[in-house]
Amino acid sequence: MKAALFQVDAFTRQRFAGNPAAVVALSGWPPDALLQAIATENNLSETAFFVPTPPGFALRWFTPSCEVDLCGHATLACAHVLFQHLGWPDTQVVFHTRSGDLAVMQHDERIVMDFPVKRATPCVPPPGLMVGLGAQPAEVWATARDYLAIYDDARSVLAMRPDYVALARLDRVGIIVSAPAPAGPGGIDFISRFFAPRLGVPEDPVTGSAHCALAPYWAERLGKSVLSSRQVSARGGDIQCEWRGDRVVLSGQAVTFLTGEIEI
Repeated sequence: MKAALFQVDAFTRQRFAGNPAAVVALSGWPPDALLQAIATENNLSETAFFVPTPPGFALRWFTPSCEVDLCGHATLACAHVLFQHLGWPDTQVVFHTRSGDLAVMQHDERIVMDFPVKRATPCVPPPGLMVGLGAQPAEVWATARDYLAIYDDARSVLAMRPDYVALARLDRVGIIVSAPAPAGPGGIDFISRFFAPRLGVPEDPVTGSAHCALAPYWAERLGKSVLSSRQVSARGGDIQCEWRGDRVVLSGQAVTFLTGEIEI
C-alpha cells in the first residue's frame, strides 16, 4: 500500500519556520497501530491523516506517542494540501474530528479555521508547575487539557528553560505560558510558548489548539475580540485570533516543504 505524504510548515509564510506537520492522504482507515507507527516514524509534533467522507473529510492527528483530540497547525496543513495540491474545488472544507466538525476556509493567502473554545478557569498551581517552569507566574489557569501560566513580562517567557521531566509529571497534558507582547512595531497583542513532554513534544513550535484558550483570555483582558499573537519558539509563528463566544477563529499561512509517497 502506498499513500501520498506532504510536509507543510504551518502558521508561517517562510519555509523552516512555523510548525512542520506531516499530512497523509488515505482512501480508508488502516489499523490505529499503523497510524501511530507512521507518526512515530515521521517524528514531527503532529502527523495528520484524512479520509474522504463526502462532502468533507474525516481527520485524525497523532503525535510521535499518541492520538490527540485537536491540533490547529496540522488542520491548517491539511487544508493547505487540499487547496494547493489535491485540487479541492471549493474555498471551504469541513473536517469531521473527535472535536466535532471543523470548517476551514481559504481567504486570500490565509487559511481560516473555526474551532471550539477551550474554557480556562483560575486555579491553584501544583508545586510541580513552578519546578518545571522555573519562574513564578502572575496567574495560573487550567483547561480540561492544559495549564495556562500568565506572566507580566515577555522576557520571562522568552528566557524560560523548562524542566521537561517535572512538566511531564503534571496532571495536565500541556503547559501554555503567555505574556503581553513587548512594546514595539509589529502589532502583536500577546506572545506564548507551549510545552507537552507527556505527548512526546517537549516544545511545540506553534500551537493552534492552545490559542483556543489564549484567545478568550486575552480578548477579555485587553477588551478586544480580534488579536494578533506570536508563538516565540525557536522556529516561531504567527496566528490571528478572533474570539466569538464559544468559538475561536484562527488563521495563518502555510508553505509546502516536501511532497512524496510512503510505502506501508
